[in-house]
Amino acid sequence: MKKYFAYILVLAAAMNFASCNQDLLETTPTDRASGSGMFANANAALVPLNGIYRLMYTQGWSTTGNVQQCDGLTAWNLCADVMGDDNIMGATGSGWYWYDAAYNVKSRYTSSAWRSYDLWNGFYTIISNANYIIAAGPAMGGAQEDVDYVVGQAYAIRAYSYHMLASFFSRPYLSTDPNRLNEKCVPIYTEPTGAGTPGKPRASIGQVYAQVRHDIDTAVLMLQNAPKQKHKTHIDYAVANGLKARICLTTGDWAAAEQAAKAAQTGYTIGDAATILGGMNSLKNSNVMWGAEVITDQTDGWGPILYHMDGMSMLALGTQVYGFSAPKCINLELYAKMSSTDVRRGWWLSPDEAIAKYMAGDAETAAAFTENVGGVNYIQDKFRFSDPSQSLGDKMWMRVEEMYLAEAEAICRQGGRDAEAQAVLLNFMSKRDPAYTCTKTGTALGAQTYSWTGSLLEEILIQRRIELWGEYGRLFDIRRCGQGFTRTAAQGWPTGLQINATRDFNDPNTWAWVLTIPQAEFDGNESLNQLVDQNPVITKGQPDDPSVIYVSEAE
Repeated sequence: MKKYFAYILVLAAAMNFASCNQDLLETTPTDRASGSGMFANANAALVPLNGIYRLMYTQGWSTTGNVQQCDGLTAWNLCADVMGDDNIMGATGSGWYWYDAAYNVKSRYTSSAWRSYDLWNGFYTIISNANYIIAAGPAMGGAQEDVDYVVGQAYAIRAYSYHMLASFFSRPYLSTDPNRLNEKCVPIYTEPTGAGTPGKPRASIGQVYAQVRHDIDTAVLMLQNAPKQKHKTHIDYAVANGLKARICLTTGDWAAAEQAAKAAQTGYTIGDAATILGGMNSLKNSNVMWGAEVITDQTDGWGPILYHMDGMSMLALGTQVYGFSAPKCINLELYAKMSSTDVRRGWWLSPDEAIAKYMAGDAETAAAFTENVGGVNYIQDKFRFSDPSQSLGDKMWMRVEEMYLAEAEAICRQGGRDAEAQAVLLNFMSKRDPAYTCTKTGTALGAQTYSWTGSLLEEILIQRRIELWGEYGRLFDIRRCGQGFTRTAAQGWPTGLQINATRDFNDPNTWAWVLTIPQAEFDGNESLNQLVDQNPVITKGQPDDPSVIYVSEAE
């Protein structure tokens, strides 16, 4: 039986992942790992575990042409960020991330070069590798705390991966709508997979999140008495709780989200002005919980995230990178929510400020820059190369600031605890704006993200939007909050990315946010029927036959 798995065992490839062709989709026989001893004990198992993390920040999940925007976790977060309302693509550039922002990728599911293939291939490959470590856990040798350190991380990785797949390939989790939890999500694999493994059908959203919650709870339990991070790329007890906080916010388990967010803060400090204005490029900072360290011999040419974000640091070297021709800008309405004393205003520069800072005395470059940005306002200067001459800059996947904001939100949503939520928010904001005050109360949210209500919950979310701009994936929060959004010229959006007759961003039940499953999965997985299992290609309205979106009782 022909079989498609985007989840190959990548024991060797994890350390030599330069190839970016369709061979990634071929199943590697499981006997390649047999007898290798890689899972014999906890110390040996660190090799495949580190291989998984290497996959998280390596190019190659799609094929030639789009590898520049298929750079692992940071790329997938940026994809979700530009699909939202706050991170504005100031110009088309070469099209990288523009098509995500324009919602012009759903119809490209037959190609191995586009986002559907990129995400599906990437996360299922990571899941497959995690499954091998989990399966080896009961027989793995070594001290129990060391085994827990390795296997607990594998459970956390699997939980995070299914959570992210659900965030891209299904509609939002809505605990208040029982029908929603019966909608189709993604196939679940919890055992090692090989050439003869039958493909699975799509599980429901409820089933996927039951697996996610089981895995992250297991990870937290195993990592509680395990060693702390051997490297910030690893998931330890604090980071696992950070992932649990994200998951619980998504599913509306506010008490668990509060508890997890508090546990995640231990050992980290909120970054001061000097720290957060330093380019957001170093894992050494005490506010960074999880990320990837980039060293000179591991840079991936022109694809890493800073080439897309930092358009100006390399100008002094006579080099223009992609961020110069396709600058990332902040929504003007969100920018206006910061007071003049908020240090985070330094994360964005007006075109004139950018020219003065990076192009003073270089009239030719300044003219080219002005032509590129046109009428764009407030270009990002938040993310910068740590060493432009070497293309260096670490990739951050979690900061402790997120955990304080998650705690404040979770407390607020439980009701009757406004004073406690205010206190957490004020503690955080004291590091951002010395003049900040907040006496707001309540949990009211508008139907649209810019239908302001003046509630405390809205205020917490505003500060979250500002703080996590460009790094978390704004669309994830929009989805879980059950809001729609608008894009207007007054906010700074170019015409090509505004709402039009074919796009439906203002409906929280939209299918525009749901990616299509790659054709390669249907070609090889006999448990999937493209006629009933493919997500609607539409970006406006509802499918003609709503019954096809549900998991049947037989499944």
